[in-house]
Amino acid sequence: MSTNMDNVEGNVPIEEHESDNEKSKPKRKRMKDRSEVWEHFIKEETHTGMEARCKYCGMRYKCGTKRNGTSPLWAHINRCRKYPYNTPKESKQSLLSFKSNKIESGCTSGLSYVKYDPTVIRKALSEMVIVDELPFKFVEGVGFKKFCNVMEPRFHVPSRITVAKDCYETFLTQKRKLKLVLKNCNSRVSLTTDTWTSIQQINYMCLTVHFVDNDWNLQKRILNFCPISSHKGEEIGKEIEKCLLDWELEKVFCITVDNASSNDTAIGYMRRKINGWKAGVLKGRFLHMRCVAHIVNLVVSDGLKIVNESITRVRQAVRFIKQSPSRLVRFKKCVVEEKINSKKLLCLDVPTRWNSTFLMLDAALVFEYAFERYSEEDPHYVIELNEREGKGCPTSEDWETVRRFSEFLQVFYDLTLRVSGSLHVTSNLFFHELVSVAVLLKDLMTNDDVEMCLMATKMKEKYDKYWGDPEKINMLIFIAVVLDPRYKLDYVEWMLIEIYDSKHAFVLVNNLKESLNALYEEYRGSSGDVIREEVSSSMDSSQFSPKQKKLQIISSKEILSSVREPKPVLEIWSAD
Repeated sequence: MSTNMDNVEGNVPIEEHESDNEKSKPKRKRMKDRSEVWEHFIKEETHTGMEARCKYCGMRYKCGTKRNGTSPLWAHINRCRKYPYNTPKESKQSLLSFKSNKIESGCTSGLSYVKYDPTVIRKALSEMVIVDELPFKFVEGVGFKKFCNVMEPRFHVPSRITVAKDCYETFLTQKRKLKLVLKNCNSRVSLTTDTWTSIQQINYMCLTVHFVDNDWNLQKRILNFCPISSHKGEEIGKEIEKCLLDWELEKVFCITVDNASSNDTAIGYMRRKINGWKAGVLKGRFLHMRCVAHIVNLVVSDGLKIVNESITRVRQAVRFIKQSPSRLVRFKKCVVEEKINSKKLLCLDVPTRWNSTFLMLDAALVFEYAFERYSEEDPHYVIELNEREGKGCPTSEDWETVRRFSEFLQVFYDLTLRVSGSLHVTSNLFFHELVSVAVLLKDLMTNDDVEMCLMATKMKEKYDKYWGDPEKINMLIFIAVVLDPRYKLDYVEWMLIEIYDSKHAFVLVNNLKESLNALYEEYRGSSGDVIREEVSSSMDSSQFSPKQKKLQIISSKEILSSVREPKPVLEIWSAD
């Protein structure tokens, strides 16, 4: 009994203590309204709870923080007729805009009508982020939000997560469209791919498709840009296969790659897969196309390993000028005094890029007299260059030697630009460029200049490594010229005899004729099947009279006979 009384008595002060704590506990501060919708509503306390009243029409909505959200408020603002910046969806009224609007007569009108549509604005915003390569957080910037508010107060700027989703939806939409175009395309496609490693040591691969659409326009689209586990040929081949399966592409004609040994393995893997799909041309004989621009790069890089002393002196002179802003200012003054009118700028070359060496020499030659004047005005120029590699500043003989080297490299630089085009067809140019390089190297190998002769000999060795063996050359390089009505087969035979010895030329000509006939038979067989199907379907018709049926049978036999007994393609095409 005493124990119970003690408990009762003990409970009284505990309750009093708890009530005292509740009174002394500070009240929680009310959170600030973060949504922009509260710029259009006023919160009011009523007997039924918190309500939000529209500033324009007085409409009331429940706005309890635990039970009600802001979605009904946004929906009301979008349809509120008294909101001054709102055009209701059901309204047919549009706004006038002073945009350029083309009319049928070809003139332009200063007025056009526009209608507010937040969906269209969001789509345009996602396209802006994609095209201008902006980060997603750009839309959450204070300046951008202020700009949008001034331009269109009704538009609610989405968050970066929403913009990322919109960009992905845009990607999926464009992918579906491109899939449909590729599916309905009557021609085969060609692929180009390359791999590299970033400074973060992550391996990447890019796969691009090239095709001629049904309107005979050359198209280029990037199908995939993805990280890969390694640069091994098997991994590259599997990634290409995965991409082709995703895009439902089977009609692949050739794949252009650089000359890395791993690409040989990748092409072998893809040849097996495409043949398994029964979609290859002549079992993938023309699938492997070596990049012409990459071969030219290897040829020139090998030749430049024998660096001329004159080039070294010019390089050191350019490096001296660019090492100090004050030297560069003084050099520009010399350019003005020598009355040299050129927009070119001095640039240093990169050891791994031969074209940068050409650009350095080409720019330095323009400022030859400015370098001579600078040597007279700055005594440190001569002193320091005498201590560097090259042992001295460039002389008139050095500039003459550099000019010859620059003219020589100009040929390869222009060649690389011509064969690297992606917005126009270049396959018909490869053979002509191959011939021009062979003729140029052949002439330089008999040149009186020992250094030029030595460089040309070294470049010819690299040239023969890729284009000297008939078994390594893709016959499409020659077939593209044969199909050009300006040249045909006789021209190709004549040029092959000119640039190769008789043995190699004979093998190449025979391989070319065999490949051309085989390619013709391959396409004739596929087109012949189509003709036979059309003939058989037309013969099944029972809506003709006996006389019409007889004429139809005769005409169908003539079509089939023309398909079965064609003239040799080489005889037809070689005839003028």
